[in-house]
Amino acid sequence: MRELRFAPPARCSHVQVGAKYERLVLQRVYVTGVGVVSSIGLGRAAFFRALEAGISGISPVASFDASQLGRQYAGEVQGFDARDHLTHAEIRRMGRCSAMALAAARMAIADAELGAQELVGPRTAVVLGTTMGEAQILEELIPRYGSTLLPIHVARAIGAQGMVMTLPAACAAGNYAIGFAADLIRAGRADIVVTGAAELLQELQFSGFVRLAAMAPERCQPFDLNRQGLLLGEGAGLLVLESEAHAARRGARPQAEVAGYGLSCDAYHITRPHPDATGSIAAMRAAIERSGIAPGDIDFVNAHGTGTRHNDLAEAKVVREVFGERRVPISSMKSMLGHCMGAASALEAVGCLFTLETGVYPPTIGYETPDPECDLDVVANVARRGRSDVVVNNSLAFGGYNAVTIFAKPGLLPPPTRRSRSSRPRPGERGHA
Repeated sequence: MRELRFAPPARCSHVQVGAKYERLVLQRVYVTGVGVVSSIGLGRAAFFRALEAGISGISPVASFDASQLGRQYAGEVQGFDARDHLTHAEIRRMGRCSAMALAAARMAIADAELGAQELVGPRTAVVLGTTMGEAQILEELIPRYGSTLLPIHVARAIGAQGMVMTLPAACAAGNYAIGFAADLIRAGRADIVVTGAAELLQELQFSGFVRLAAMAPERCQPFDLNRQGLLLGEGAGLLVLESEAHAARRGARPQAEVAGYGLSCDAYHITRPHPDATGSIAAMRAAIERSGIAPGDIDFVNAHGTGTRHNDLAEAKVVREVFGERRVPISSMKSMLGHCMGAASALEAVGCLFTLETGVYPPTIGYETPDPECDLDVVANVARRGRSDVVVNNSLAFGGYNAVTIFAKPGLLPPPTRRSRSSRPRPGERGHA
């Protein structure tokens, strides 16, 4: 088993009150199930196969008339029928975004092998991210509208009586939701959290990006010299998170551990990242430090990788600053899915679990001409295999929202009780649970 080079985390800012506090804060958080609705596949197995094969989910927009908007391509979900996943009553009270979220949630719950009665009660929470929620039906009945309804619909369907929350943290919403959900478990406020994010392709959003001159004609080519911008997408990525104790009690198989996460704000511009990428660098360093590891332990970076000039340049600076001369493999799933806005980093988190499980780095398709200013080890066009113990999920959103989440194979991170300066493992010690 690989030995990680543990780094001491920053001092906790909370006040420790006896052994009870230590027991509550030092919970490991495991991913025990995932569910996916995406333009490259519905469900875990189809999604994983498409990632490995480098399948493009980009197609002409069908859900609205884009012929007069100047752009016509997006990562639109095909073949999703809410009737396959929801009851008639649920379909009547939900819009498409909520339907995709609930469908993905049910897939994740089935993947986690959780029985219906195990979810019912105040120890199950639902935390979801989105950008626009059900904005396409604003003019319709209010009971179906609103981003705040996404977790309520899921909670009602599964009987979760704990906290429900929507985090509309722009395109970093998925990572925000996953990080907050993990904190709920670590703090002892939930045993199970259904989390992730959902977004739908919507005409107002689509036309807005066209007017920003941020959208490519047909292809998204992250980090390529001739990249022309992003393409929008839609979908839902949901994860079941459980405390180590709860997962052990029911004999669940952990698929991954949610390590640390880092958040920051550029405080610079409404759409462009800071040119020096200071906020994103701070977020990635915080995520690594809070995971109790060192930059050298990172095996793969799932990039935000939008295919826009400013974003790709900033992200390249982050990688060079954090990892130095070491060339960490990096790839952008947005080349296949498009930019799924609030759902992007949640879908990409599921992709991170695929890499942990299989050792496969998904490719950045459409990568043809390296950009000297983005001098990175891009996994170009064809999937690559490599070490996959610890992976980073990076997200840089409008307004300077930066969110970085780290996932690791179960049993590799240092035990929570060792994550302090006074108990740092000696060289050669392993960090097994």
